[in-house]
Amino acid sequence: MSSRTPYKVLCVCLGNICRSPTAEVVLRHYCDEQQLNIVVDSAGTSNYHPGKAPDLRSQKHALKRGYDLSALRARQLIPHDFIDYDLILAMDLENLSNIQDIQRLAETRFGHVRARVALMSEHDQTYPKQALPDPYYGEADGFERVLDQCESSSQAWIEIFKQNLHKV
Repeated sequence: MSSRTPYKVLCVCLGNICRSPTAEVVLRHYCDEQQLNIVVDSAGTSNYHPGKAPDLRSQKHALKRGYDLSALRARQLIPHDFIDYDLILAMDLENLSNIQDIQRLAETRFGHVRARVALMSEHDQTYPKQALPDPYYGEADGFERVLDQCESSSQAWIEIFKQNLHKV
């Protein structure tokens, strides 16, 4: 993570309308707060909602905490993302498996990829390696849980980023 070239992180869930856009905005908030030269984006493993805004319930709950998701639009994870990003964060184990499938495709296509793949909660002491449950078919508490976990996991990643700034 040199001071000139931003480190690039991609948050990935299934449809890119609930969890990963929330993770994107929350992680970006903490990166900006710490003045880290990190670019954060999001995508989905599926192509269910291309170009769609995040779920209105996600937007509503996020806005209550000061996070604005309204400008985001869903897109699908593609093999070239493994060249463009340094770190790809999966929201759950199924996402992780699907991401790794696309990573293998990218490695076959490009020979070498740049991105490391991990769970969003990999370093989180509060939610250690726990999936961010998909709130899409649930109630309001599911969206609040996603925000709680995104805040906790993002703070854990910020500590990792700060520790490793001098190594890259």
